[in-house]
Amino acid sequence: MKPVTGWRKSSRSSATQTCVEVGRTTEGAAVRDSKDRTAGYFTTTHQQWQTFLQALKADHFD
Repeated sequence: MKPVTGWRKSSRSSATQTCVEVGRTTEGAAVRDSKDRTAGYFTTTHQQWQTFLQALKADHFD
C-alpha cells in the first residue's frame, strides 16, 4: 500500500452523517470511510482527483 498522510474529514461533517476522509499520497489522493477506518481505502491519481473535484464543483452529481 502507498503511504498516506494528512487524513482530513470535512468541516461540514457531523457525528450523525456518513462521511469520508481524504489523505495525500505521492501520486494523488486516498479516500476512506471515516466511520470504519480499518476497512481500508482506495487511491486515485492526481489527475483523477482533480477531475472528480471539478465535477463536484460543477454540480454534476445529483
